[in-house]
Amino acid sequence: MNHISSRRQFLAENAMGVGTVALAWLLKQDQAHAKPSKLPKDIQHYDLAPKAPPFPAQATAMISLFQHGGPSHVDLMDPKPELSKRSGTDFQGDIQFSFVNRATKKLFGSPFKFSPQGECGTELSELLPHLAEIVDDISIIRSMHTGANGHEVSIRYFHGGIPGVLGRPTLGSWLVYGLGSENQSLPAYMVLTDPGGLPVDGVNNWSNGFMPPLFQGTVLRPKEPRILNLNAPPHLKGDLQSQNLDFLQTLNRRHLAQHPGETDLEARIASYELAAAMQTSAREALEISQETQATQEMYGLNDPKSREYGTRCLIARRLVERGVRFVQLFHGGQPWDNHQNIKTALPSICKKTDQPSAALVKDLKQRGMLDSTLVHWGGEIGRLPVTENHGDVAKAGRDHNGQGFSIWIAGGGIKGGMTFGETDEFGHRAVTDVVTPNDFQATLMHQFGLNHAELLYQYNGQEQQITNVRPARIVGEILKHPPMKS
Repeated sequence: MNHISSRRQFLAENAMGVGTVALAWLLKQDQAHAKPSKLPKDIQHYDLAPKAPPFPAQATAMISLFQHGGPSHVDLMDPKPELSKRSGTDFQGDIQFSFVNRATKKLFGSPFKFSPQGECGTELSELLPHLAEIVDDISIIRSMHTGANGHEVSIRYFHGGIPGVLGRPTLGSWLVYGLGSENQSLPAYMVLTDPGGLPVDGVNNWSNGFMPPLFQGTVLRPKEPRILNLNAPPHLKGDLQSQNLDFLQTLNRRHLAQHPGETDLEARIASYELAAAMQTSAREALEISQETQATQEMYGLNDPKSREYGTRCLIARRLVERGVRFVQLFHGGQPWDNHQNIKTALPSICKKTDQPSAALVKDLKQRGMLDSTLVHWGGEIGRLPVTENHGDVAKAGRDHNGQGFSIWIAGGGIKGGMTFGETDEFGHRAVTDVVTPNDFQATLMHQFGLNHAELLYQYNGQEQQITNVRPARIVGEILKHPPMKS
């Protein structure tokens, strides 16, 4: 029997309890046969070994709390007195609607109160009382702009760097490709999905694109057991499993020797070794019962409304604490897509996310981890300042708005207690210090010690980077240590 057949047969018949999450990732056929170019020093192979960035890094890990659907910035983080003053009158400017049949030009002032918070005095909505407790630690960007109102086109812009284009590696993939992982017993890029299902655009949110699958996000199940088949079957436990794994490694290495220079094969072998290591390390990382009661309550685990999201935020902290490079949380569907009933729908999703999100920043700070961990909170778009016509004003909602909206960032060398950029007096368009997803990506890369224009991957004969198409700038105004001006 040839070596290829024996390897495949061995894998098919001897899963050895290695998690199916890992195996599905490992066995996926690579379509990329590219070689890295102009990378940070020491990057030679496709593996998860830690790699030194070419420049001093402020951040070593990142947690992204992605809010699918488009949180309404004019109801949460971008107060507009003029919008409230003119509520009910017609908007006089041009406006782009996603749902023309439900569109109106009636301005809709926020039904929620804003007030100054923290020492910085940043105004926040009454819907975010827990964010108010950490406002001095975050930087709110009020001038985000995708230029498109659609969900998928803007999601792909944020994750992959080009509006609407599929097949691109996401931000997490680029970071792991450039820097590897500090923990060789856990995946470097982990995704925590929602019990309600996949987010809009599904698995594209954590795609490795044209990179080898080693750099794809590894999904933890939204309920226990979060990794299936993590324990070895009883008849394979102990020495027998160790012998099987040693034998598999021998087959893998022999196969690699017959195919020198196949870096994608090296990546798959490294992945098998990671999967075996996860049997012990993953169980420990996911065991939140080790946390104190006070910590669990801080994340809202004692409240049914915030328990689920709080659990995932707490797991995210435990993962980066153990050296995972990039962790991303997603919602099922798009709960922030408040086309109607915004008076009830928006408070509901805020109650789910506000306390856990703020607790994550608090917890990282009290553990001395916030200085090196970036935390991002935001969606792909915002909402329009006009109402969708549902008849009863109490049932009113807001349509999509990619022309101007808000996100916040904390930690990893980001200034706290500040806002950056502005939308117009109604919150429709970003008008001052406009920030695109490419600017956002370039800024994050800089904090990790990477140059977004020099972290390259050769694919189809072309050098690819995350900010491939449009010019990008580092938003130095929100950084504690901005880059030197040339």
